[in-house]
Order: sequence, then structure tokens, then C-alpha cells
Amino acid sequence: MSPTFRRRRLARRLRQMREHAGLTLEEAGAKLDKTRSALGRIETGTTKADVHLIRSMMDIYDHYDPDLVDLVREANRPGWWTKYNIDDRGYISTEAEAAGVFEFSLMNIPGLFQTEGYMRALFAARRVRRSSEQLANDVAARLHRQQRLTDEEFPLQLVTIIDEAALRRRVGGAKVMRDQLRHLAIVSELSTVSVQVLPNDAGAHPGMDGAFLILTFPEDDPSVLYVEYTNGSLQVENAEEVAAARLVFDRLRSEALSPSDSVAFIERVADELHGE
Repeated sequence: MSPTFRRRRLARRLRQMREHAGLTLEEAGAKLDKTRSALGRIETGTTKADVHLIRSMMDIYDHYDPDLVDLVREANRPGWWTKYNIDDRGYISTEAEAAGVFEFSLMNIPGLFQTEGYMRALFAARRVRRSSEQLANDVAARLHRQQRLTDEEFPLQLVTIIDEAALRRRVGGAKVMRDQLRHLAIVSELSTVSVQVLPNDAGAHPGMDGAFLILTFPEDDPSVLYVEYTNGSLQVENAEEVAAARLVFDRLRSEALSPSDSVAFIERVADELHGE
């Protein structure tokens, strides 16, 4: 379980404690010497809370819970991704706490399925130049993320729809792409994975505006819509927007090939690759 997940769980429990005590954010903030916005960020997990603040909250809310002290210590431990110089508030930290991911991929093979050769070619093609150390960190981090698909303690359920264009694009050349497609066919057999191909024959479809992911979480944490663009990304928690994205995903899924037909399709595309 990731520190970020523990932080979100802690934040939810702190909000419940305050509400049970009958205090508004303004009232609780005044007693804790915090502004409304500062306390709100703690209650959403955006800002870390320390042990001293937690003890003060338990006193003011008249609710003693020794587990909270342990939870805040665990939540403040750095995530595994920080050793690769990756932002603690980026996509990876969000994915690390997710129970499920629904991903529509328009131009690339999804990262959790990528071979090392494919990802190196993909990273090299990006406009921002990477040092050899940065490239090694990016590759190592992505390979580490892939372990969630076979993790026994907290596996990630990954449901993907891949546009045929991603299968046809020769990232890294014929050999790299052939190896990638064969690897994709193998990992699609994992119990945690569902792969469906959206063929060109499907014609125009609602996913043509761009790739997106929907992440779901344990307990009552809200789902998140994640969209990447050229110079950044968006993480959306608005329930209506997430629900609308899920409707689009479900429609794409209904138009895609079945999982078994998708594997056969992927294998045919791999067999068609020649050279190198």
C-alpha cells in the first residue's frame, strides 16, 4: 500500500472526526491555528499532517485513536518512486494507490505493457532531451510499476482499449515493435489484465479526441479521470466528468474486439512485421 493511499485514508478519517465533533473547517482551523484552506488541504490529502497536529486534533475533536499516529507516520514515508526523482504528486503516486485502471490508448502501447526496448525508443522520441541518468530512472520506474499486475498483496486490475493505430506504429523499428506486440499478447493473459483492440474498421469513435485513463480506489475514495496533454496533465475528480468519461470508455469497449479476438489480432500484426 502506497504512502499516498495512506495519506488519503488519513485525510478521510480526519474529516470524519471533525464532522463528528460538529465543527466547521473555519471553527476547527481557528482552534488548530490553521486557515480554512490549510485545514482543507490536509483533509483532502494534498498537504501532509504531522504527528503533533494529529495529537492536537484528537484533543480538540475529543476523539482518541492511537492508530492515527501510526497512520500519519506511515503516510509521511517517501514513496518508492522518489528514489527515481519522480514527483510525489504526479500520476505514478496516484496509480500506486489505485485498485483499478481503465485506460484508452490512442497512439501508444500502455506503459504497464511496454517492453524496455519500446519504452526507450518512446522516451528518445520526445522533444525534451533526457540525460542517461534520467532515462535510466524513467525506464526503471516504469518496469517497477509493471510489477503491480502480478503483485499478490495489492494487485492492479488493468482494463485497456488500444486503438489499432498504436499497434501499427513502428516505435523503435520492426524488431522492437514485433517483440512489443508479442509481449502484449502474453501479458493480456494475466488474470489482472483485459486487453481489447479498437480496429480501424470501427470507423469514427468517441475516443478520437484523445487518450484518457480512469483510476478507481479502495473504500470510498472517488475515482479520478487522468488526461495527458503536450506540456502537462490533468487529474479530475469531479464526479460528473468522471462518469461521462466512463460512459465513453464503456462505449469504446462495446465497439472493440473481444479480448480473445484482440489477442489473435495482435499476433497477426506482429507476424506481419518484417525486417531488422
